[in-house]
Amino acid sequence: MSWGIVAAVLFGALLHALWNGLIKAGSDKALGTALMHSMGVALAVPVVAVVGLPPPAAWPWIAGSATLHIGYYFALAGAYRHGDLGLTYPVMRGSAPLLVALASLPVIGERLAAPGWLGVAGISAGVLLVGLSGSSGNSPSHGKALRFALLNAVIIAGYTVVDGMGVRAGGNALQYVATLFLVNSLPYFTLVMYRRGAAERPAAWAYMARRWKLSLLGTLASAGSYGIALWAMTQAPVAAVAALRETSVLFAAVIGASWLKEGFGARRAAGTALIVAGVMSLRLLA
Repeated sequence: MSWGIVAAVLFGALLHALWNGLIKAGSDKALGTALMHSMGVALAVPVVAVVGLPPPAAWPWIAGSATLHIGYYFALAGAYRHGDLGLTYPVMRGSAPLLVALASLPVIGERLAAPGWLGVAGISAGVLLVGLSGSSGNSPSHGKALRFALLNAVIIAGYTVVDGMGVRAGGNALQYVATLFLVNSLPYFTLVMYRRGAAERPAAWAYMARRWKLSLLGTLASAGSYGIALWAMTQAPVAAVAALRETSVLFAAVIGASWLKEGFGARRAAGTALIVAGVMSLRLLA
């Protein structure tokens, strides 16, 4: 894994932390998630018009990924509705890379060497340590938030493996991610609006009218983040890319400490050291 790939995936991790923070900052998590991803159509249509659609071999993977992403959006909104970002985000993102690594050999046929496993384990443990160090477990809905987060970790691992195989089958990361956003953008939005009912929809439209600019920023960040990840999966092992991507939790912690004057503490420092060691293991040894 070259330094160029590492740098690209780390930048994608920063973008990922940004759009998740924007969803958490909104008062309506489900509607904010739906709005952000429905705006992916505006980005996907011109890109597909230029680069075209993926070949037939990629479409079964796109269909599977689109189905998993609907579950992901529901679980994401549920986790953020019941728990802090500092609790749910690291549980979702820290658990998924280990699940991807476990699935890599039987599903993808990729075998990680020992240093690769050390890198994945170090990043996952560091992500959990950084994220959970500032979280409170005393909330009445703490258990429900954790259940949503753990469910989403499984879903994230599932669509990561599916998309890793799909982008390789298609052979073009830009075609694949643009088509995926085109297919993914409207089903969850439609379900959310349907569940609101006629009486609640005017308020929902008013909320979206206030939030669309921030949501567009989040859409750009989401598309950029996942596009970078899928491209990297054509250049390096899927499990390694998945683990590197979850350093987004570290970016959130650093931003909180430097800009928001949040505490860093010994556990976050230890988690940071584990993440850095994991990245170095993946880059230099694996």
